[in-house]
Amino acid sequence: MGENDRLNHVGYLWAFSAPNASPGAKMHYRRRRDDHGDWHASAQRNLFNRLLGQLYHCLQHGRRFDEAVAFPAPVSAVARVA
Repeated sequence: MGENDRLNHVGYLWAFSAPNASPGAKMHYRRRRDDHGDWHASAQRNLFNRLLGQLYHCLQHGRRFDEAVAFPAPVSAVARVA
């Protein structure tokens, strides 16, 4: 068995539920679907990879998860606000 099945299952559930609890995760998922043309499963995998990277960052630096750091606003949204 070359893959970690438990990590795959957890990743699926994490990426499935994250957009309901996190506006940044929802925006990231929608951007992958709409702008990049990803299928649902591909957008979910991309979101899981992003979340996993953020978890790694938090563990490495001893920091708590920060939505604004994990999913910064797109440049176009920042330009509209300024």
